Amino acid sequence: MSTISEIVNLKKHPIIKSNKYISNCNTKLINNSILQLDDFLTDKSLHLIQKEALNLKKRAFYCSQKHTILLNKKNSKISNKDPCNREMISDKGCVPHDLIPKKSILNSLYKSKEFKIFLNKILNIKNIYPYKDKLSSINYNYYEKKQQLGWHFDNASFAITLMIQSPNSGGVFQYTNKGRNYEKNYLNKNYIGNIINNKKKPTSLNVKPGTLLLFYGRNYLHRVTPVRSKKPRILVTLNYNVEKGVELSLNARKTFFGRIK
Repeated sequence: MSTISEIVNLKKHPIIKSNKYISNCNTKLINNSILQLDDFLTDKSLHLIQKEALNLKKRAFYCSQKHTILLNKKNSKISNKDPCNREMISDKGCVPHDLIPKKSILNSLYKSKEFKIFLNKILNIKNIYPYKDKLSSINYNYYEKKQQLGWHFDNASFAITLMIQSPNSGGVFQYTNKGRNYEKNYLNKNYIGNIINNKKKPTSLNVKPGTLLLFYGRNYLHRVTPVRSKKPRILVTLNYNVEKGVELSLNARKTFFGRIK
């Protein structure tokens, strides 16, 4: 198994030695709603993960979904003008955790005590745990030409991704940190409607390979615009829970992976 020093660019991101660095990351996440750490991976580890991603691509399960921004099905009894009832499209390929080699750098990073301590500190939580099922903890995601991630709020409170390969065109991550406070049961439909109707501009991020991205997806509307190049967008999601023994729902596993176990 690879060590944290072999995986993470510790010269630029001293996640295990510098309390000041960790505190700065926490402040940026609170102030900006999102934490973008460019060149988080070492060149060698990024190269190996890219090679692994391309080798596994043929085993990806591709799906297409129609959903609302709250990840529900469209309700025929609710007006189409309601932004929470607007139908979005998401389509991608996904490789589940059990197909990722045990000796993969991703498994080493995901299980790393140092990495989990870093995440706990910047998220201000006591601990994080893997999914109980064998499919959901680490996933490769592939967005081919014309595929996208439609506007939505996550069900999980936070999301952690690693960009592995950027497309030549399209596939832009966009978000807004306004419009919803899940904890206070607040949702500004007027503002959200203006975003999805292109009357207000969201924030767009230039995310290059090797970048770690962490954001509060439950409160921040986000999407990935359609990929416009033959070269796909490839990223990894590192999925944790704040409680032990959590499984992704049977329906979600069937949808994203084509199987439940």
